[in-house]
Amino acid sequence: MAPPLPPTAPKTIADYLIRPSKRLRPTSPAPAAAASAPLSSSSLSPEQRRRADTNLALARARRHLRLAESKASGGTAKLEELLVEETWLEALPGELHKPYALELCRFVAHERLHSPVPVYPPPHLVFHALHATPFDRVKAVIIGQDPYHGPGQAMGLSFSVPEGIKIPSSLANIFKELQKDLGCTVPSHGNLERWAVQGVLMLNTVLTVREHQANSHAKKGWEQFTDAVIKTISLKKSGIVFILWGNSAQAKTRLIDETKHHILKSAHPSGLSASRGFFGCRHFSKTNQILERLGLSAIDWQL
Repeated sequence: MAPPLPPTAPKTIADYLIRPSKRLRPTSPAPAAAASAPLSSSSLSPEQRRRADTNLALARARRHLRLAESKASGGTAKLEELLVEETWLEALPGELHKPYALELCRFVAHERLHSPVPVYPPPHLVFHALHATPFDRVKAVIIGQDPYHGPGQAMGLSFSVPEGIKIPSSLANIFKELQKDLGCTVPSHGNLERWAVQGVLMLNTVLTVREHQANSHAKKGWEQFTDAVIKTISLKKSGIVFILWGNSAQAKTRLIDETKHHILKSAHPSGLSASRGFFGCRHFSKTNQILERLGLSAIDWQL
């Protein structure tokens, strides 16, 4: 039996929310001569290149998370200051400084200060979907509604919860379909960040919510902002796979140029509707088939 590992330093919130790949094992130190030679990407297999790319994307997402956390730590950061990902700032120039967005920022700030219950997610995670999936890496979009409203659930990605949080019923159904579609093992956690950093934008249409009050921040301006995100993707990119589960997500079809993009529709994965068309939709394999036809790397959906 291998000797026990030495104790590690206490984990930060970033360590819990974005963790490096478990699939890459540390290797023994290379000889000095080998260490001095540069590693050519051509010497890596496609699988190794994919893993290396995912780990690099995870590191970038961690950097954005920590930058947003540092801005939010004093408690005085404005909402518009918490979007720090450069390619989204370039794609959405001035969006968070428009009159509707400034009013939204004032509303969210007032709610955080004066609401009798907490507002989720924490400030540094509000734009986590955009931080984890830069504009220049978007391949697919999964649209949700507003964040989970239970303590510790919301992490800024649609359908996703941090590790250690009970998997909600909709996400459990997503995993069931994933297993049936691609044979993936059902994971023990609900953190979908590995999908996000591979190019799956996990976008809710409303980005904040009061604790235990679903849709409490709906129709306050978030929909206009996330509509701008969807329209910008539709206008400035091509070949994106939009995965629309349920009527609310499918209403966003009006924002998408169907001559340039691919739209997959089904019932919502909630317990009330999953059996009415979500199960059997095979959207995970269909997404990969579309991406491969476009000459793009498929998504590794296994968590």
